[in-house]
Amino acid sequence: MPTCPSDNAQAIDQSDFWSSNGIDWDAHRIGWAIAGSCSAVTVIISLISVLQHCRSYTNPAEQRQILRILYMPPVYAVISFFSYRYFRSYTYYELIYVAYEAVTLSAFLLLLIEFVAASGTGHKVESSISRKDKRKLPIPFCCWRYRPTKPYFMYTLKWSVLQYVIIRPLISIIGIVCQKFNVLCEADSFNFSFANVYLEIADFFSISVALYGLILFYGLTKEELVGRRPLAKFLSIKLIVMFTWYQSFVFSALEGRVIKGTQYWSETNIADGLNALTICIEMIFFAALMWWAYTPAAYRVPGARPTSIWRPLWDSINISDFALEIWQSLKFFVDYMRGVPETHGQLATKPDFAQAFGISSGRANYIKHGADGGSSSRASEYDSSRPGRVSYDEDIRLAPYSYGEEGQAHSSSEPNSATPEGSYGRV
Repeated sequence: MPTCPSDNAQAIDQSDFWSSNGIDWDAHRIGWAIAGSCSAVTVIISLISVLQHCRSYTNPAEQRQILRILYMPPVYAVISFFSYRYFRSYTYYELIYVAYEAVTLSAFLLLLIEFVAASGTGHKVESSISRKDKRKLPIPFCCWRYRPTKPYFMYTLKWSVLQYVIIRPLISIIGIVCQKFNVLCEADSFNFSFANVYLEIADFFSISVALYGLILFYGLTKEELVGRRPLAKFLSIKLIVMFTWYQSFVFSALEGRVIKGTQYWSETNIADGLNALTICIEMIFFAALMWWAYTPAAYRVPGARPTSIWRPLWDSINISDFALEIWQSLKFFVDYMRGVPETHGQLATKPDFAQAFGISSGRANYIKHGADGGSSSRASEYDSSRPGRVSYDEDIRLAPYSYGEEGQAHSSSEPNSATPEGSYGRV
């Protein structure tokens, strides 16, 4: 098996950032300082935004996904700083941060689903989708038409995005192993003797399917998403992906032409370093953009006591909802291939939009203490003896896929059921 030539120069700089005569301000150390400072600013901006959501954690179903999305700029910035600082291991760091893109896209889809559920008349998802007629698929498949109420279509749409949260981390793991055995060879991207070209092809098809699914869902429900800044939310994610990919391509194309190697830095090292430095700078602006697009102000309740930050943080890193969604989708497809009647049924027997996307509408008993004459105005807390609070009177939950005894698909949670999870609702 052929092995890839090393991307690193043979000579290693033995000097430290700090020397006996002070800082040696060469180009590398200037970039080091800039990358570190920009990463710190990005972390601070994102931390403020995250803490504001945590202290106003009034809609867990939506804010759980928002927190995951807000982590994207600091994850990219911090890992890019380390890839600049330890440039000889650049490939390992790059494979790590691109894997988080899959988490972000999946979280964004689940967030859009929650938005659509909240917009339904009577707080029912069915009312948001029942009027949708048969329509054409987006380009390049516009010759085909689809009916949104078909059960297999809705499960396929959700799976089109969720598959990326499996495939992209798997690609990164394989890439790290290949890099360890010197058979990845990112510098020779189109050489089919090495693994990188095959991993790039797999990644291209996987992310293309995920993005197509997101675009299709947005086109289907854009009327229900009015006022939610869906385009700004999507662009704040997609522009990070586009910028990092295209600038990496540009810097690689400049190798050997504009970019020349030095004693300690090869041409590939410099191209990778410039890409990492640029990412660190860009993430400041993307962190600010996400702060605006996913504004915490939309979830503040006047006079409410700030919520604890620990439950929101745990919810954001707990990926059990992803696992549940993936499992329920796989279960549906297995039943579909087995010919279970309900998966091929008519409108009266098939799963509706809410069940296909794992959502059921109910009542979350939030109340605002003090509003009925109490002595204090406290945060919204659960109380089954009081009526639901108007602001967030819908319990949007991820419901298991199941079928009833008479052949009708249904959710595992009944509508209008109380949620005993306390002030956070069901997550």
